[in-house]
Amino acid sequence: MMKEQKRIPISRVSRAGKIVGTGIKVGGNYVKYLAKRSADPKTAKDELNEKNATEILNALNELKGGALKIAQMLSMDYGILPKEYSEKFQSAQHNTTPLSYPLVVKTFKKSIGKHPNLLFDSFSKKAFSAASIGQVHKATLGDQTFAVKVQYPGVADSINSDLKMVRQLVSRAVKVSREELNYYLIEIEKKLLEETNYELELERSILLTESCQHFDQIIFPTYYPEYSSSKILTMDWVDGIHIKEWISTNPSQEMRNQTGQAIWDFFNFQVFQLKVAHADPHPGNFLITKDNQLAIVDFGCVKEIPDEFYNHLILFLESEVIENDQRLLIIYKDLDLFHPEDTEDQKRMYTDLYNTAVRHLSKPYHSDTFDFGDEGFMNQFYSIIEGVLLDKKIWKSNLARGNRDGIYINRIFFGLFSILYELKAKVQTRNVLSEARPGY
Repeated sequence: MMKEQKRIPISRVSRAGKIVGTGIKVGGNYVKYLAKRSADPKTAKDELNEKNATEILNALNELKGGALKIAQMLSMDYGILPKEYSEKFQSAQHNTTPLSYPLVVKTFKKSIGKHPNLLFDSFSKKAFSAASIGQVHKATLGDQTFAVKVQYPGVADSINSDLKMVRQLVSRAVKVSREELNYYLIEIEKKLLEETNYELELERSILLTESCQHFDQIIFPTYYPEYSSSKILTMDWVDGIHIKEWISTNPSQEMRNQTGQAIWDFFNFQVFQLKVAHADPHPGNFLITKDNQLAIVDFGCVKEIPDEFYNHLILFLESEVIENDQRLLIIYKDLDLFHPEDTEDQKRMYTDLYNTAVRHLSKPYHSDTFDFGDEGFMNQFYSIIEGVLLDKKIWKSNLARGNRDGIYINRIFFGLFSILYELKAKVQTRNVLSEARPGY
């Protein structure tokens, strides 16, 4: 039986105390590492990372909310965290310790004014899945079956303090000064607060799913305002398995391609036509049904793409632009990818880096079909990231670069490419730009 959590630290003092206590444990692990590393440095370092990742995840799992969400976000970005941390934090995407039933009932009464058993014919006492912001229960009413997402107590109120607590950790992980990082944390805080507003999620879920009904291969749950509130979100229950679990069943290449095409079409339609996109493309948000349809079940994190940023994004995907160094240089400046204090050598170094990244990542958009199972494409993708993370010259300025709108746009494309790579899917890609909505 899955262990349940009977309380969440809500006050700033109690949450900070949990972080401090974990820091002490992490420090103790480091002392043990120093004693072992002379005998076997690599094994000692691996053990240190494993123990510390476990200690930190246990703490964040208990805190939930913004602190855990940021750790999950970092784990999805290749190379940012050591492997042991990344694997641990990814495992928490839909596998955190759920809250006990009395706390769920308390949230229901406070938010909707009723016990869940007075709203539904049946309501599961055990959560079917639990993530950083809330957990999902199964309910029935008549012949209908629902998935009911219940938000954890105090999550919204602790976002700001959580960000302050993890700022130092994030600063070290991405090698950017805390002062520079503040500019980007404004965007992250905004998105996290939006994810705790289930009324906003309900509105966006209905809007986006209605806009995407023309995709034959994709199904979406129906959402129910009458059974929802700011802390409760009710939708149809969708039977299916997470996409990683489906891949482990060894589906045919034809089914991989079909699923990959649906995912590619879905994301590119939202980005280039709606300019409003699902911005949390980790595999846990996608289910495969028994009849091999793709179900998309979570619109908690949505990015609205401003026209100015969108116009630059379109240019990055046009072949005549990406081969023109002067036009690219103008775009980089417009996107704040340079700093006034950069030397000429630094400008050349960053220009070469940006050119390499843009030209490589735009390749899928310049062919009729693209094989995302191509090891060479993804290996070069990872090599670019590793080169950035390991190059001391790049981090010497200790400055953050780029428009903050890029944070979630980058996550959309990184997540999209990563899922298609896991699927080893070959998809039709050429028509995206011809159907793109003008931003001017």
